[in-house]
Amino acid sequence: MNQEFAFSIRSIRFDENYRPADSTRLTTNFANLARGESRQQNLRNTLAMINNRFNNLAHWDNPAGDRYALELDIVSVDIDIEGNGSTFPTIEILKTTIVDHKENKRIDGIVGNNFSSYVRDYDFSVVLMEHNKNKNGFSAPEGFGDLHGKLFQSFVNSRLYQENFNKSPVICLSVSSSKVYHRTGNQHPVLGFEYQQNEFSPTDAYFAKMGLKVRYFMPPNSLAPFAFYFRGDLLNDYTSLELISTISTMETFQKIYRPEIYNANSAAGMRYQPSLKNPDHSVTQIVYDREERSRLAVEQGRFTEESFIKPYKAILDQWAANYAR
Repeated sequence: MNQEFAFSIRSIRFDENYRPADSTRLTTNFANLARGESRQQNLRNTLAMINNRFNNLAHWDNPAGDRYALELDIVSVDIDIEGNGSTFPTIEILKTTIVDHKENKRIDGIVGNNFSSYVRDYDFSVVLMEHNKNKNGFSAPEGFGDLHGKLFQSFVNSRLYQENFNKSPVICLSVSSSKVYHRTGNQHPVLGFEYQQNEFSPTDAYFAKMGLKVRYFMPPNSLAPFAFYFRGDLLNDYTSLELISTISTMETFQKIYRPEIYNANSAAGMRYQPSLKNPDHSVTQIVYDREERSRLAVEQGRFTEESFIKPYKAILDQWAANYAR
């Protein structure tokens, strides 16, 4: 019988007083925003952008554009490999809660949204880089992302997840600058126009191993499509307000983190290839250190290798070999 690892979760509110926990990956969008002299103004401006975009999309029965506000909680998932109480930070996701001021009630949003993982840092910044170090082309090694995918699925299928969240996660990320996207005739009232591409990006393939499918949509008044990763039926499993909570949150982060794509001065057309070298874009008033983020990803990948992958390699290899979805 395959051993099951014990997961535990912690939660911290993302607001203007947020300070990253010691175990938080510092490459996480929200952790990067919450440091330095501008930290409180950064956070205040980010939350204002999220709420404004939410009300812009949820415009029905909302004449003044101020009916809703979003609360964000950062959910940290730790794993105990040996069952002795010693844990390693595995996953960090965001949980949205919608505050309806008109009806004076709180509505569950979507869990997932942003996705942060030390093991993913290890895979992309250590394993993938070393595999391609002296090669002309670029490829992924055999079994790339298998362990990470199984750890993620094990958490989502766990009793702990089911007890804390009532729907499967939806993760919303930037589209890939290495791929070309084509607009289709399919239009959703909240998600907007659907885009398609001819082949998976490395991120798409990686998330497929996590049991997640992908569809690409450009919401109304957005400037570029987003990649939505999900289980089940994205268009029918979630309410309009739930989907809007994800769009408003992740579009705000992407405007800050990838302004060349999501704060461009012109919108994506019928055929679209994102570019991080697009000079025709505007920057937000929010301070974000993208170079530091790239450097820290490598450091955190090495930390994961030394603190998690190497010490538990035998246990992890046996568990992954026997893991059944």
